Amino acid sequence: MSSEELYQELIIDHYKNPRSYGVLDTPDAECSLLNPLCGDEITVTMSADGKAIESIRFSGKGCSISQASASMMTELCRGRSCEEALERLNLFSKMMKKEITEKELEELGDAAALQGVAKFAARIKCAMLPWDALAQCIKKVHQKVSP
Repeated sequence: MSSEELYQELIIDHYKNPRSYGVLDTPDAECSLLNPLCGDEITVTMSADGKAIESIRFSGKGCSISQASASMMTELCRGRSCEEALERLNLFSKMMKKEITEKELEELGDAAALQGVAKFAARIKCAMLPWDALAQCIKKVHQKVSP
């Protein structure tokens, strides 16, 4: 089985069996985004103490790329500091721009399976949608902690 086929299987698994799907009852931050080009919708809810992401969930509907990306993002960022989560966001963005090194790619875990999306400009927004929502959540948490 080729690495591309393994990546496809991983994306489909995250799409069909999303990790952290749902909403938090009392989140510290919430962000809902829509991709008007394709109709993907993502809401990210997050609990954080200003330093670490204690819990993160997503809900929404859309293509396998946006939903798998959200699932992978929650797994990659839960328990990490907000700074580390932003570093992962920057790496994911670099991957979408085809500017990532092999060493950096390893830091993305399952999310590296979405590397092939970078070949399709229209699909990059699908993959980035949950990450953009994460960035907004982190910004909201930081605003609450340091007004």
